[in-house]
Amino acid sequence: MKEMKKLLVLICFTVLTYSGMSAQSYKLPEFTKFKLDNGLTIYLMEQHDVPLISISAILPAGAIYDGDKSGLARLTALSLKHGTKNFTKSKIDETLDFIGAGVNVSASKEYATLSSKFATKDKNSVMTIVKELLREPIFDESEFDKEKSRALVELETAKESPKSVIGDYFDKLLFGDHVYSNSISGTKESLESITINDIKNFYNTNFTPNNAAISIAGDFNSDEMKEIITSLFSDWKKGTSILNNLASQPIIKLLSGQVLLVNKDDANETTFYIGAPGVSRNNKDIVAIQVVNTLFGGRFTSMLNEELRINSGLTYGAGSRFRYYKNGGAFYINTFTANETTEQAIDLALEVTNRLHTKGIDEKSLSSAKNYIKGQFPPRYETVNQLSDFLIEMFWYDFDENYINDFEKNVDGLTLEKAKKIINTYFPKDNYQIVLIGKASEIEKIAVKYGTVKQVDIKD
Repeated sequence: MKEMKKLLVLICFTVLTYSGMSAQSYKLPEFTKFKLDNGLTIYLMEQHDVPLISISAILPAGAIYDGDKSGLARLTALSLKHGTKNFTKSKIDETLDFIGAGVNVSASKEYATLSSKFATKDKNSVMTIVKELLREPIFDESEFDKEKSRALVELETAKESPKSVIGDYFDKLLFGDHVYSNSISGTKESLESITINDIKNFYNTNFTPNNAAISIAGDFNSDEMKEIITSLFSDWKKGTSILNNLASQPIIKLLSGQVLLVNKDDANETTFYIGAPGVSRNNKDIVAIQVVNTLFGGRFTSMLNEELRINSGLTYGAGSRFRYYKNGGAFYINTFTANETTEQAIDLALEVTNRLHTKGIDEKSLSSAKNYIKGQFPPRYETVNQLSDFLIEMFWYDFDENYINDFEKNVDGLTLEKAKKIINTYFPKDNYQIVLIGKASEIEKIAVKYGTVKQVDIKD
């Protein structure tokens, strides 16, 4: 059985390496960028391969602006689809369903987004709906009450799955009082306190054109689309209040290890994060960080998965990730294991991390990671919705097309010497922040081994 596992790993490794070696150089297609008088930034990218158009909008309306009403940003974004000045909710749904189009709205930690993909022939009708959703939502109170009820049910349901909630616990432990600790979903108490007036006030403050961007990619003529977008959004009034960049506040450096133990009495396994502060999205070393993390914990044949899954059988999967924000970020190792192997799994994850720092990586492994990440790169920017999303990502995180245009060059330019510097600079080696979700009575004595312990119950 063990020999079979090694054979499967070898086959997977060979396929992935070969696919990376055949990757072709990729450049971001040409696009135009302009700004309306009200401050709204517009990106247009023509792509005529298929008769489809994708539109994406981004606004400073994420969870970092929730204040003491955790979950407010998400509820506001979802409430945009409850009807507009000229379209009822049912009319919007019927119109979009009939032409096979869709509109998605969401709120993340920092921003809210609205996106839609539709046939070129339907651009006028869909873009009119998009305009109304962004500019003239009516926030129907009965629909809002239903939305809030669904959100409360989702919160309770999420507690049954440690993987669904561990991110919020980790952010609170890592970021403390910084706004990056804000939960996108909110809490039972905060959601129950949110009213329809809170939604309206949040919308009026945060959904303004002067801090927002819209990108459109697909099968259209740029001159014609510029006229359409200008007619739809040029009279959108600027916001009257200045939004403070709440996330620009410094993230406090943690000087000791901490453990948050979340008790789940019926848990048969322990789910855990081991992490530390990360980097912002526009970090100058972002490509090198991605290559090294691919090797460490970003793919099936990574160092972490090799040790925790394949060699030891402690878990079905282990990995690591950098989560990027505008003014900072997080790094974490994530996996799960049986209650009785919790200590062994944590120790092995830390041992692999220590090995990354003490032994580093070799040329063969680095070459493999380079080929893998180059092979994975182009498919991320092929469709019109991927491209329109990337354009607003550039706007939000303040980087340019050179991230794509120079990607392969930057990957190839990563040497062993530079990789060592990347590891020492960005990958943690002490003061780990650890979240454990499991049966406290069986793992609490283990937790004290890794830092100062605070315990809460998942039902709280």
